[in-house]
Amino acid sequence: MNLEKYKLEGELLSIFTYPDAVLSQVAKPVTDFNKDLKHLVKNMLFSMYHAPGIGLAAPQIGHSIRLFVLDVDFDREEVTTASGKEEYRWSGFNPMVFINPIITGTSGTSIHEEGCLSVPGVYEDVKRHQSVHVKFQDLDGNFHELEASDMLAICIQHENDHLDGIVFIDRLSNLKKNFYKKKMIKEKVR
Repeated sequence: MNLEKYKLEGELLSIFTYPDAVLSQVAKPVTDFNKDLKHLVKNMLFSMYHAPGIGLAAPQIGHSIRLFVLDVDFDREEVTTASGKEEYRWSGFNPMVFINPIITGTSGTSIHEEGCLSVPGVYEDVKRHQSVHVKFQDLDGNFHELEASDMLAICIQHENDHLDGIVFIDRLSNLKKNFYKKKMIKEKVR
C-alpha cells in the first residue's frame, strides 16, 4: 500500500498523556486488516507529522492494539509565506507501519536522548539496543522482516514499548522515573 498519500491528509487525533491508563496496558494483536485499520493508520500518520513526532503507537491515541507508525527521515520546516503567514513545509517522507511487531534479535547498545508525545516536555538519555531484527505485518496482513540500526532501531524499540504498556520514563533510573511520574501526575491534576 502506498503510504505517501497519507503524509498530509487526515484528521488530528488526540494523544493520550501519562498517566492515562491506556498507556500502561499490554496491547492486543491486530486481527482485522480492513478499511477501518487503513483509516486509523492514515490519521495516525497525519497526527504524528503534525505533532511533530517521529513515531506514534496506537495506545497513544487510545487504541490498545499492536500497531505503530514511524518516520525517522522526514523534515519539517517552518516558513513564512509572502503574505506573512507562518506555515510548515514537509519533505523527505518515509512512512512505515508496523502491525503485530515482534523483535526477534538485538545487538549492541546505544544511549540516545528520547522524548515522547505522551510525556510532553521530558527528554532523557535512554539505553537501547544499537540494532534490532523485527518481524511485523503490513496494512494488508503480509509478513515482513527488517534489520534496523541507529535511529530507526531506537524508534522501533520506543514504539514497541508502548505496545507492552511501557513509557520511556519506565526505562530510567528509579529516582528519575519516580520524579517524572510524580511531576506528570501533578500536572494532570491541575
